[in-house]
Amino acid sequence: MRDIRRLLFICLAGVSFSLGVIGLFLPVMPTTCFMLVAVWAASKSSPRFANWIRRHPRFGPSILAWERERAIPKHAKWMACIMLLVSMAVIAFTVEPLWLSGSLILGLTGIAAWILTRPTPSLGRCPVLSSLEESSSRPRQESR
Repeated sequence: MRDIRRLLFICLAGVSFSLGVIGLFLPVMPTTCFMLVAVWAASKSSPRFANWIRRHPRFGPSILAWERERAIPKHAKWMACIMLLVSMAVIAFTVEPLWLSGSLILGLTGIAAWILTRPTPSLGRCPVLSSLEESSSRPRQESR
């Protein structure tokens, strides 16, 4: 049963990571939220994969900022809000029942407000990355 659970977490991590990579190329698809799911699932099944994502030059800083201080980088806030505004405009012109389009736009406005109220990452040394570097620089003990 434990192997099945581990396999499910590995699959979830792989699918989430793949969707996050696709999000790099499709402007309407998010990247960071899929990477957060990938790191969470990988940490339950493959810590090596989770650490690789955390150290990745493109994905790592946003992941570490979220894990460290629940912060969203300024560029990610702007991009998310721009995409939310585009989504609101599309909804306003394409969704027919007024109550439905209004509800969707109100929900997206709430999401934008939540994103904008998250702190911006502070500068300085990241404690998560520091602990990862320390653990990887320690000599490994051989187990026999």
